[in-house]
Amino acid sequence: MSSKALQREDRSTFGWILLGVKGIASPPALILTTAFFGFAGLCREAGISWQEASFMTAVVWALPAKIILLGAITAGTSLPAAAFAVALSSLRMTPMVVALMPDLRGPKTRTPTLLFLSHFVAVTAWVFAMERMDAVPREKRAAFFGGFAVTLTVINTILVAVVFNLMGQLPALATGALAFLTPVYFLTSLYGSARDISGKLALFCGMAALPPAHWLSPGYELLVAGIGGGLVAYFGARAVKARRGAV
Repeated sequence: MSSKALQREDRSTFGWILLGVKGIASPPALILTTAFFGFAGLCREAGISWQEASFMTAVVWALPAKIILLGAITAGTSLPAAAFAVALSSLRMTPMVVALMPDLRGPKTRTPTLLFLSHFVAVTAWVFAMERMDAVPREKRAAFFGGFAVTLTVINTILVAVVFNLMGQLPALATGALAFLTPVYFLTSLYGSARDISGKLALFCGMAALPPAHWLSPGYELLVAGIGGGLVAYFGARAVKARRGAV
């Protein structure tokens, strides 16, 4: 589904919704769906019911946050502590929402619609939208994104229920391998969708900062590495741009 293909056709709102729905057959969506096989296995191992696993998929949605919640459940963590851990994990979605929502807003797009769609913003949906949004008419962008993101969430919610009930417990190695597909895709997709050098630098700086951050502050290494790597990437990108401008 190339940008030129999007621009060639004059579609109704329903047509743009259907085009977004077709996006669930894209490699990013299929990889994410495969990772939910592993999530269903983790839920079985954690001892929660398939109803709880499906509810978690629909309401929490972001896969890393759900894995954190499962870890808290199996460890017997208190409800406030588990909620805080999930909320802290989901803060990483805030910049994505802030960057995407203005692009989705059309002349007649209502704020409640944007608030509803913001629930479905995760890395897969965000990358999908950022790669294609420029080719979608502004007044149809919310419909296009909703067609993709809402359908992807519904399908994976149903998938978790079906897989939970039909499959036996996966070996730990297989479960971990399926879940590991998602961060691998996140890394490659974020690098490919980065619009300038600062985004690409941030990925490498964050990864490079993780080992020393773990040594300095175990338990808060992701936060420290994210802030430290982000600052290095920001100032590094400014230095590179200044150097190019001076040449």
